[in-house]
Amino acid sequence: MRRLKTIDVVTIALAAAIVCILAPVSITLGFTPIPITLGLFAVVMAGVILGSRNGTLCIFIYILIGAVGLPVFSGYSGGIVKVAGPSGGYLWGYLFLAWFTGFFVERFAGKWYMAVLGALIGTVACYMFGTVWMAVQLSMGPMEALWAGVIPFIPFDLMKIVLASVSCCPVRSMLIQQNLISVKK
Repeated sequence: MRRLKTIDVVTIALAAAIVCILAPVSITLGFTPIPITLGLFAVVMAGVILGSRNGTLCIFIYILIGAVGLPVFSGYSGGIVKVAGPSGGYLWGYLFLAWFTGFFVERFAGKWYMAVLGALIGTVACYMFGTVWMAVQLSMGPMEALWAGVIPFIPFDLMKIVLASVSCCPVRSMLIQQNLISVKK
C-alpha cells in the first residue's frame, strides 16, 4: 500500500475544507427529508481532482468532521445523529461517488466525459445506498423512498456532475503538472 506524501495530506485537507464549505449550502424541500445541496458537486470535485484513493479519504474526513458535530452537513448541521439519521446513507454513499469518479479520472486522464461517467456510476451507488438506508429508517416502500430521496434530485445532480467534471478536470491537469498532487504510476 502506497504511503501518503506530505503534499497528499495537504491537498486532501484543503479539499476536505472546500467540501466542508460547499456541502452545507442547501435548499430544503417540503416533501422530503433530503435537501438539495452543493454536497454532490463538492464530492465530484474531490474525486476528479484527487483521484479515487485520496478523494475517498477526503470525503471520509469530511464525514468524520461532521460526525463530531461541526456544522458541515446540509443546512449547517452536524453530529452523529445526522450521520446515522435518514439522510445519513447518502452521506456514506458519497464515499462510493468519490471513489468511482476518481477511478474513471485516473484511468481516462484528461477526458472530462469519463469523469462524468464515473460520477454517474458513483451517484447511482450513492442513491442506492442512501435510499435503502432511508427506506429502512423511515419504514418506506421502495417507490416512496425513491420519490423522497432520488427522483426529484436527478436533474440538479446531473447539472452538478457535469459542472464539476468540466471545471475540475483542467484543475487536476494543472495540479499534476505542478507536482501538487500525486498520480498512480
